Amino acid sequence: MKSVKNIAFALKTYGFLMQQLVGRDFKVKYKRNVLGIAWSLLYPVLLMGVMAIVFSRIFKINVPGVSYLVYLMTGLVYFNYFSEASSLAMGSVVVNFSLINKVYLPKYIFPLSKCIFVGINFLLTLIPLYAVIILTGTGLNWYHLLLPFSFFCLFLFTVGMGFVLSAVSVFLRDMFYIYGIVLTLWTYLTPIMYDINMMNPKFAAILKFNPLYQYINFARMIIIYRSCPSWLNFVASLGSALLVLLFGVFVFRRNQDKFIYYI
Repeated sequence: MKSVKNIAFALKTYGFLMQQLVGRDFKVKYKRNVLGIAWSLLYPVLLMGVMAIVFSRIFKINVPGVSYLVYLMTGLVYFNYFSEASSLAMGSVVVNFSLINKVYLPKYIFPLSKCIFVGINFLLTLIPLYAVIILTGTGLNWYHLLLPFSFFCLFLFTVGMGFVLSAVSVFLRDMFYIYGIVLTLWTYLTPIMYDINMMNPKFAAILKFNPLYQYINFARMIIIYRSCPSWLNFVASLGSALLVLLFGVFVFRRNQDKFIYYI
């Protein structure tokens, strides 16, 4: 808990620097892009369209009783945030080695700034998601007010993973290639395109230990099935997020003083 308090103090002290890092990422990402920030709205729609055609028309995958477009896009929005944020956070310390070598900075802010930067884009992708929800007739309900809880848990989990990955990648540069393979496997082990109830019950029970399943399932219960998640859903989501966050802080804090010798 002391490490978490140290991070909170660093955020307060170096808040301006955090804003500059996030702002820099936006400028780099959208520099010379004709559509600019509109890509944050168009990309999930285009990706969803391609995947919906492939899985629903070609592979004949569907989820009985619900809109497959909404089902698919909910999973994509959540998983894409984790994938992009964790990947950027992984290289954040290595990429900023010149700053670390010249001046003292709390190294936590580099992976954290990446998660915040992608988080802003994540909020923008909610616009096309809700457009699809309305256009498909899925509709809105009061339980949507609980969705920020799942966003918060996803963010904590991603920050924890970002701390672990950014620390490991300093010592093991092969991690940049290994993690790409891990993410591909993780994609198929997360029920984004398919319904977990279609699988063998024993295998499905194992997949439910995947934290990303918990966050996506939490959102789908509200958006698609128009029901309030149970207390077990709340506990599983928050518990997995805090566990990974604390582990990430522990790993990062334990190794951060050695970074200077490897970058």
